[in-house]
Amino acid sequence: MFKTIKSDLPASIVVFFVALPLCLGIALASGAPLFSGLIAGIVGGVIVGSISGSKIGVSGPAAGLAAIVLTSIASLGGFENFLVAVVLGGVIQLILGVVKAGVIGYYFPSSVIKGMLTGIGIIIIMKQIPFFFGYDKSIGGFSMDAINVGSTVIGVISLGILILWQQVLSKKGKIFQLVQGPLVAVVVGIIFYVITQGSEQLAIHAKQLVSVPVPESMDSFLGQFTFPNFDVITNKDVWIVAFTIAVVASLETLLCVEATDKLDPDKNVTPTNRELLAQGVGNIVSGLVGGLPVTQVIVRSSANIQSGGKSKMSAIIHGFLLLISVILIPTLLNKIPLSVLAAVLLIVGYKLANPSTFINMYKLGRKQFIPFMATVLPMVVTGDLLLGIGLGLAVGIVVILYKNYQNSHFLHIEDKSNGVHKIKMTLAEEVTFFNKGAILKELDSLPENTYLELDVRQTRYLDNDIIEILEDFAYKAKERSIDIKLISERGIVENPESFIEFFKLRPQSA
Repeated sequence: MFKTIKSDLPASIVVFFVALPLCLGIALASGAPLFSGLIAGIVGGVIVGSISGSKIGVSGPAAGLAAIVLTSIASLGGFENFLVAVVLGGVIQLILGVVKAGVIGYYFPSSVIKGMLTGIGIIIIMKQIPFFFGYDKSIGGFSMDAINVGSTVIGVISLGILILWQQVLSKKGKIFQLVQGPLVAVVVGIIFYVITQGSEQLAIHAKQLVSVPVPESMDSFLGQFTFPNFDVITNKDVWIVAFTIAVVASLETLLCVEATDKLDPDKNVTPTNRELLAQGVGNIVSGLVGGLPVTQVIVRSSANIQSGGKSKMSAIIHGFLLLISVILIPTLLNKIPLSVLAAVLLIVGYKLANPSTFINMYKLGRKQFIPFMATVLPMVVTGDLLLGIGLGLAVGIVVILYKNYQNSHFLHIEDKSNGVHKIKMTLAEEVTFFNKGAILKELDSLPENTYLELDVRQTRYLDNDIIEILEDFAYKAKERSIDIKLISERGIVENPESFIEFFKLRPQSA
């Protein structure tokens, strides 16, 4: 791991600056103490990062769980009771890892995964625009009066620095590769805030800055930790929330693993069962010390990849940076304009939702494009990650079933001489119950006095449901004066009496 420290250190700094506002923002959206988001970020980096087998994945509090956390804290009667569910959820994840449930992630089509990445990118862009302009909600309406000039100016400057660094300076020498653009943008943002405090036009208000809790002493720092109330462990509602957290967090993690492995330029493959074990340990530790649930998260992981992270040291170092920063320099962190961090996230969002992705998916055809869009649109409209994935997967299954319906067999009309239809039907390599409708439709549409050649020489799997359809057709064929010629690797049979008997020796194979 230390061999790649030259790449991992600058990447960890970028991930740190991305993770810091996300940890705070997710805690705020979850109705939990802000410090709980930072705890989850630290645990996700240091604990999960150390155990995980992922070289480029980064874990921490996830926006996809915010709604669940918000409602669960209220329904369970307080944050301390909710923490018990977090710990139990971690235990359940450990069990899922032991029984090797990590394979579930491989059953999601790439079109849905790409749709998830694109949808997240669009959501990031949409959510960061108000921060980029220093939007003041209290004024009402997105107008010029609600925009903070100072935030907008430093946001534009930061965006320019990031683009310049990425497109030009990063290719000029090692110093520009070691010192990343986001770090420069943050430093410039702090300087801008300090020198414009006395300006009426350019001053940035406190609510448009990062807000990290500032402990006055070690006692006050330790006082920010919250511990679970295990008196409620027998409450069935706690267990329901625990299972919900375990399932949702595991699913989000597995999808993120699949997505980050696709983004990884080195094409590393993450061991999914080990990842579930790492996430389980992370949630147990996070719950025990007052943190939010953790998952592997795509925003921080993609920022890590895009910044050149090569090993798990990047995730681990970013966790230590979070810990050090909240202890030693919270006052300095609170001088970072949110518009600077918004500029960093706008770049991340654009890379995830690059317009070329839409073009490429469209060129791949409807089978890829429709599930892709079915994933993107619900996510963007509702902001619900799981809804988008669920609809995308459902549409993907429908498309697959439709394609199977179309491609289950090939129908060739060879001759129509002497008033007798000669038709050849060739079954595909695998024919399952999904293909029942298509085959049944074609058989029922055959006119009387037809000579049917049924070729199953290429078929390696023939579902029993299909054999039953052929059995019924053989009976009806006699009434409709249809002659059947069955061609298989075992020979040719004219007007077979029973398809079931014919395939009896190998009921699942032709």
